[in-house]
Amino acid sequence: MKRNRLASPKMNQSRRRRVRLPAAVGLLAGVATALFAVFWLLDFYVLGAWHSERPHAGVLGLLFELDIGTVASALPGLSQVIVAVLGIAITVVSIVVQLAATRYTSRIADMFFRDRTNLAIMGFFVVACIDAVWVSLSFTGRYIPRATIVMTLTIVTGSLLLLIPYFAYVFEFLDPERVILRIGQQILDAAFGRGARARSRISTRQAIASTGMEHLADIAINAVAQKDKIIASDAIGALREVIVSYLPEKRELPAEWFVIGDKVRDDPDFIALAPASVTHLEKQRAWFEWKALRHFWSAFAESLKHMPEMAHVVAIETRYIGEAALEARDRDALSVTLKYFNTYVRATLNGRDVRAAYNILNQYRQLAERVMADGFDDLTLEIGRYLKYYGQVAHAMGLPFVTETAAYDLSMLCERAFDQKAGCHDALLRTFLEVDKEAETSAEEKALRGVRKAQVRLATYYLRHGADQHARTIHKDMLHETPERLASIRAELVAIVSKEFWEVTDRGINFDYLDTTQKEQLQTFFDWFGRTTIREMPAAKPAT
Repeated sequence: MKRNRLASPKMNQSRRRRVRLPAAVGLLAGVATALFAVFWLLDFYVLGAWHSERPHAGVLGLLFELDIGTVASALPGLSQVIVAVLGIAITVVSIVVQLAATRYTSRIADMFFRDRTNLAIMGFFVVACIDAVWVSLSFTGRYIPRATIVMTLTIVTGSLLLLIPYFAYVFEFLDPERVILRIGQQILDAAFGRGARARSRISTRQAIASTGMEHLADIAINAVAQKDKIIASDAIGALREVIVSYLPEKRELPAEWFVIGDKVRDDPDFIALAPASVTHLEKQRAWFEWKALRHFWSAFAESLKHMPEMAHVVAIETRYIGEAALEARDRDALSVTLKYFNTYVRATLNGRDVRAAYNILNQYRQLAERVMADGFDDLTLEIGRYLKYYGQVAHAMGLPFVTETAAYDLSMLCERAFDQKAGCHDALLRTFLEVDKEAETSAEEKALRGVRKAQVRLATYYLRHGADQHARTIHKDMLHETPERLASIRAELVAIVSKEFWEVTDRGINFDYLDTTQKEQLQTFFDWFGRTTIREMPAAKPAT
């Protein structure tokens, strides 16, 4: 079975840090022992040996020589020390764990009390406390239990040495990045029945995996609300890694796994679905991916309210899931991914968030290019229709730039389809030419103007590659345009001389830019209209 990406290297780094706990204790013990030994020997040989009543006992003999008075006064103090250590440990740990659970997810408390190192150290503190109390109460003053007292001194010393390294371990254990990685690993272990989940029932494993994804989503949403981009990105990335690691191996799972069990069916994300939709997910064998992407959608919606730049991150991670589905040749998982991309675009339109729509469409187009490269012509054409649809919706809503962006992305898909000789090219070109409709207002006129420029840009691309028939198709679609409008479109395209857009964008390009070879084809394309007005109209001054 393929090794998943969550296991290393970050998880290995976490394990290496755990190994430092005994090393830190050893270092502290060595420093304390060396300090005590140096001054004990200094006292014995330089300052105190000549005044000792029994110098013949030797340095070690004098060290372990116990008298009843000393023991009687020291033992109660030892028990108080260890009780204080236990109280400090419990207080600090409980406060820190509760704060972390409140800020990120309640799963932290459960993980903390299941961790073997935490249980072992807290158990050691409790045992040391009990033993010290018993020894102090059992001492009668007539008999000195030397071995028991030495053992008590040892465990009290060990408790004191453990305190600071243990606090460091707790803070590292509660580090959000490590918590996120552990939850991600637990989800995969539950899904594939690894480790402690090897003998669990399928329905139990489904519930554990589903709950784990909910906790990752909680971390992401809480981090977004608090504008903590790093933790939000880590949580979304971990959820993506879960699906990316899951997809290549899901075929090894039993058929029962893909039937939604009773524990998961009562989940709020499924209980609201129509029975037919649940049945369809089971037939697609994609409920697990649907559940993860549902949490992506929750994080996306929250990001639009509090931290818009995170919405772009969610879209990028969603594209990675779609690409992983392509690598696994899992068409059903890819279809679920496309549905959520459509949902993202719809949300940006409803919120009239132009920048978010601009970024989402960019990721959607990149996924479409990958789908096309893998030979899924029907899905590529389907995505093209979605882009056309949302471009038209944006046009109706008075969002011209979104319409122009959708048109540009469709033109890019047409270019890629032409380069790759994809079977969907001609249908994709027809879809592209359907984006624009007759304008009724000045805002719509502006939107359609951007679409026409994208179409002219694509026509010059075809002409540069000798595909005159495709350029003629675009020309035929533009025959009803007025000479004045055609001339102004041409002038604007000629005026753009900088490929880089003058603002910071993720695409980093100017939609209207034509390279030199494409500009050379502008005259040929516009000559086909046979209108003197177009040829004689002066070009605008070059603009950046």
